Amino acid sequence: MNSKIAVVTGASAGIGQACATALVADGWTTVFVGRDATKLSAVVAALPEAQRARAETAVCDVTNADDVKALFDGVASRHGRIDLLFNNAGVNQTPVTPDELGADEWRKVVGTNLDGAFYCLSNAFRIMRHQSPQGGRIINNGSISAHTPRPCSIAYAASKSAITGLTRGAALDGRALNIAVGQIDIGNVASAMTERMAAGVLQADGSIRAEARMDMSGVASTFMAMVNLPLESNIFTVTVMATGMPYVGRG
Repeated sequence: MNSKIAVVTGASAGIGQACATALVADGWTTVFVGRDATKLSAVVAALPEAQRARAETAVCDVTNADDVKALFDGVASRHGRIDLLFNNAGVNQTPVTPDELGADEWRKVVGTNLDGAFYCLSNAFRIMRHQSPQGGRIINNGSISAHTPRPCSIAYAASKSAITGLTRGAALDGRALNIAVGQIDIGNVASAMTERMAAGVLQADGSIRAEARMDMSGVASTFMAMVNLPLESNIFTVTVMATGMPYVGRG
C-alpha cells in the first residue's frame, strides 16, 4: 500500500486541480474529487502519462453527508489509510447586499463551503485516528475573505470565517490523535473565478478598480510547503496573495 494517500475536493478546476496535480507530481496517490465525472476525467487525462496511475477520480457532492462518508470509506478500503485531506470545494455567491440574498442561495453557499468542509473533515478524523500509524494532515481552504470581506459577499464571507473556527477547533481536537490541521487563505489567483477582477470590481470605498492577480503556481507552491512538513510540524495558517492586490490597509 502507498503510504502517501491524499484526497482533494473541488479538484476538477482551479485551485483544487492545481494542488491535486502538484501532489501527483510529488509522488502522492491522489483522489481527485468533484461533482462532474467528465471534468475529472479530463483533468486526469491532462496529466503526464507517467503520473496518471497515481491519480484517481471520485464523484461526490460534499453537501451530502452520506456521499461523503461513502467517499472516505472507499478510499480507506482501497488504500488502507488517508494521509492528507485538502478541504477545497467551495462556491461563491451572487454579489448582492444581505437583503437581496435569497435563502436558497445562502443555504447553497453555506452548505458547500461549511457543511461540506465539516463532513469531509469529520470523516478524515474518523479514519486517521484509527489507522496505523495514527494521524494525518488536513488543510482547509479558507480565504482572505475570512478576515477582510468584500462588499456584497455576506454568505461567502460568513462561510469562510466559519472555516477559521473549524480549523481552530479541529487543530485542538487533533492534537491527541496526531492529526495536524491548518488553513490556507488565498487571495486573487488567476482563474475563471477571478476573471472579472482584472476588469474591475467593487471596492470598500465604493469605487470600481481592477485588482492584481497571481499565478496559480504561487498557490500550489505554498500548499506543497504545508504538505511536505513532517507531521510533528504544522503551518497553522498562511496567507498567499497577489503582491499588488488591495488587501492590506485601506483602499
